[in-house]
Amino acid sequence: MSREALLITHTGRKSNFEPARTVTRDLLEAGFNVRVPAEEAAELDLPGIEAVIGPYAADGVEIVFALGGDGTVLRAAELARPFGAPLLGINLGHVGFLAEAEISDLDQAVRDVVKREYRVDERLTLEVVAECDGEVVARSWALNEVSIEKGAREKMLEVRVDVDGRPLSRYGCDGVVVATPTGSTAYAMSAGGPVVWPELEALLLVPVSAHALFSRPLVTAPTSTIQIAVDPYTTFAFLSCDGRRSFDLAPGSRITVNRGQLPVRVVQLRPKPFTDRLVAKFGLPVEGWRGNGAERWPDQPAR
Repeated sequence: MSREALLITHTGRKSNFEPARTVTRDLLEAGFNVRVPAEEAAELDLPGIEAVIGPYAADGVEIVFALGGDGTVLRAAELARPFGAPLLGINLGHVGFLAEAEISDLDQAVRDVVKREYRVDERLTLEVVAECDGEVVARSWALNEVSIEKGAREKMLEVRVDVDGRPLSRYGCDGVVVATPTGSTAYAMSAGGPVVWPELEALLLVPVSAHALFSRPLVTAPTSTIQIAVDPYTTFAFLSCDGRRSFDLAPGSRITVNRGQLPVRVVQLRPKPFTDRLVAKFGLPVEGWRGNGAERWPDQPAR
């Protein structure tokens, strides 16, 4: 029986072509059938690949390769999640926090996949429903975060936040972010939220530029229901899921966020401590402010 892989890449950057072609050739030589979205297949122009169209591209595949930055990984997650397909991100961008491997690890990553030498972890997701006047106006999901933001730059968004059916606080703000632990290093962190280890199951609530005495970010239980009500007399707003799926919200809209029923399954090739990932991706100054690393804490190992 043929082994199936789906390859997603950012063909808008010509520098991504050669890594994508390398992965494709290696997989084909290992006996895989390689699927590629039709628009990307035309750009890559490789014999032997299967051009696929639509949301069922990952149906039945053994693994999904995402070659690019975090945006490419999020796009690949949209296809992988409904079918429980493991997702392997290879960073061809800048930070690439969602990626498991770097371009320098490309050949080894393919060899590990061919040998099935990897593990698969499940990442918590969010499901969101927006209603207005008793009608559902939006329904979607997110791996990183759901954000409700003001639609008019010059105005403030007025919202009330409830947690588990109980009123928590009212904010005049630029917006509210509800994030997963995976998304804690994305928009939520930029808005002042905490970094949460991905092994922890929780939901994050982070007000953005809130005019309120209590505007601290909160970490709730993974079973919590978070509801954001847009004041009927405030400006219109918009709902964004992972920065990829956006919906307009009229004043008076009510947005409900819960833990998603389907996780995203991510490939771990050689799992490293999350601390090491934070240091590497954000260039944290572990060597001290003196800059030469000559003086270390007694219990700090050399790197």
